[in-house]
Amino acid sequence: MSYAGDLSPTEAHALLSERDNAVLIDCRTQAEWTFVGIPDVPGTRLVEWSRFPGGMVNESFVDDASAGLSREQPLVVLCRSGARSIAGATALTAAGFSEVYNVLDGFEGHLNEHDHRTGGWRGAGLPWKQQ
Repeated sequence: MSYAGDLSPTEAHALLSERDNAVLIDCRTQAEWTFVGIPDVPGTRLVEWSRFPGGMVNESFVDDASAGLSREQPLVVLCRSGARSIAGATALTAAGFSEVYNVLDGFEGHLNEHDHRTGGWRGAGLPWKQQ
């Protein structure tokens, strides 16, 4: 693992609540933020890992996500199900950030046997809002 570790959504929310300098970075797409919702956490940064539409990797992700932040600040990266956020956490760690976490199961969680997303930030009942 090339980043500080994985957190459950509940653990991520606790870290963000307990540490004033911790920052949540939601790396989903603009469409996901608009149509699915976003975590309701002060200071959340919305920075696409891959651009919508088209899916091209956002070459300025690290710069956009980390603008004005200290390399020692805890960063918590979240996507839909916990895959893109691993890439984002890895990239931020490679850029010199010392405490970067991935949120397991992301905002919506994984698909169940009925192809419905369950779990994640929203499924855990953590604060979120429609944008």
